[in-house]
Amino acid sequence: MPTRPLARILPVLIVSGLCLAASPAWAQSSGGGIRGGVSGDPDQFYFGAHFDTGPLLEMLSFRPNVEVGLGDDVTTVAVNFEFVYWFPLRRAPWSIYAGGGPALNVYDRNNGQHDGTDTEPGFNILAGIQHRRGLFAEFKLGLIDSPEVKFGVGYSF
Repeated sequence: MPTRPLARILPVLIVSGLCLAASPAWAQSSGGGIRGGVSGDPDQFYFGAHFDTGPLLEMLSFRPNVEVGLGDDVTTVAVNFEFVYWFPLRRAPWSIYAGGGPALNVYDRNNGQHDGTDTEPGFNILAGIQHRRGLFAEFKLGLIDSPEVKFGVGYSF
């Protein structure tokens, strides 16, 4: 009996979550959040969650996240280990950030020609803007085998 796509990806999600929760960054976390958006190549809608450690160094924080993409006959699970550098805007409620980091991408294809699951390395470069109350917008460029481009919005608690 063939396994369902989510059944093949669920172990990756569980292990990724446990790794994030057990990391030293989780112990000093300054908050988590939710995110969603669209990606290109593959063309998908995605949703996910992140943690932000707060400052590791002056304006640098670790912001790992997990995103699940649906569409284009592919289910994608991206585990991103991203660092961001914050650029506060003087006397404004907004901050700009930029950063990047490695990714682990799991693609479960179900298009008839290339059925199966592949795990690929990736790397993301990102930029975003976040309001001090948590609302943010983010743009990512994917390198290696990450989705080529992503635009998302979210909220940090």
